[in-house]
Amino acid sequence: MTSPSISSSASSSTSTPYAPAVRESCFRRAVLSPWRGFVLTLIAAVNIGLCVTLTNAIGFLLLGAGVVLLPAGMAVTRALANQSRRLARDWSGVEIPEPYRPRPRFQPGLMGLVERCRWILTDPASWRDLLWTLLDPAIGGALAMIALTLPFYGIYGIVITSLWLTLTHAGFNDWYMFVHVHAGNEPMRWVPAALGAALIPVSAWASPALIRVHARWTRVLLAPTRRAELSRRIEHLTETRADAVDTQAAELRRIERDLHDGAQARLVAMGMNLSAAEALLDEHPEAARTLLAEAREASVKALTELRGLVRGIHPPVLADRGLGDAVRAIALDSPLTTQVSVELPGRLEPAVESAAYFAVCELLANAAKHAHAQRFWADIRHQDGLLRITCTDDGVGGADMERGTGLRGIERRIGTFDGVMALTSPHGGPTAVTLEIPCALSSPKTSTS
Repeated sequence: MTSPSISSSASSSTSTPYAPAVRESCFRRAVLSPWRGFVLTLIAAVNIGLCVTLTNAIGFLLLGAGVVLLPAGMAVTRALANQSRRLARDWSGVEIPEPYRPRPRFQPGLMGLVERCRWILTDPASWRDLLWTLLDPAIGGALAMIALTLPFYGIYGIVITSLWLTLTHAGFNDWYMFVHVHAGNEPMRWVPAALGAALIPVSAWASPALIRVHARWTRVLLAPTRRAELSRRIEHLTETRADAVDTQAAELRRIERDLHDGAQARLVAMGMNLSAAEALLDEHPEAARTLLAEAREASVKALTELRGLVRGIHPPVLADRGLGDAVRAIALDSPLTTQVSVELPGRLEPAVESAAYFAVCELLANAAKHAHAQRFWADIRHQDGLLRITCTDDGVGGADMERGTGLRGIERRIGTFDGVMALTSPHGGPTAVTLEIPCALSSPKTSTS
């Protein structure tokens, strides 16, 4: 496997895990724009049928047929809308969040169809999708059609010039821009070729620009409204705060259990040994000496357990040296060959540092335990108000958010700070996890020791 190139210098990449179109060359965008215009034109054509289908389904609800037709038509519409969102992201770097409400559980049979229709009709995103199917063929379809035909129209000008005599003798009578192509207009024969040759480089800029305009137009229609964004924001904050409370409670229970079963038990045993040694000191000094040695060993083990417990709560190196050095420290203890790259000109908030540190710890442990990796790369940097952490391993891949409680835990942990996680893990590897947490940097904290 080719290892990813990770540099410690400042990165010029975007601050989101998406926007791949930004990394495309101008030549690639120009070449692919006609094909992309063709795909978007097909979507606009399909939207015409979907608009008719959904309108009829809503009209036939009272007759019963719409109860079956509406869920099916809306399922296709949402799938096509999500595909359009992905194309806008991949081709133009325009991110369009999905505005749909979570799908509830429905009863089986006819009542389930009625509940599904009620859920669809009460979701504002459904009506925005219907508006998209109505307007996209007219506006989006026109933009896509121009992006598709513009380069070929330039080629067409050169072709009709080359075949002028053949075409006009066969009765061809048409216009190319302002030039009338017909028999008897031979003095204007080379003008279409000149216009077409000039149009081809213009189309190399105009067609990609039209694709970007189409993506922004799609965002206007399919992005969540301000009210929907606020509603989703409230739901997200409620969920993440509840997760934070549950996580904190679980952490307190773990600390209590570790103290009770570990250090506390050893301290109790050490106290009993000291009491017994005190009673035997005069008459049986050898036995007392043995008990004192056991007490000393118990104190060492208790101190070791307490130090381990403290490191599990908040490692001293994290508090003293910051996230970068803390990650380097765990990398030294890892059985994997680990490369850590850090670009943090300041210190993060302690809570953010702690969440990021334990997230990297979990990812490193997963790479060694579950992915059977040999190498691990961690790239940590702060850019545009975001802490961005990218962890990659050369393991077997196949990591799944739905089956991994550890990955879900990481997502919940950083979700408390409005962070997001992106996972790419095809079977056979490699696995790449990107974490992004909105935060600010303070001045670097130096240790006083």
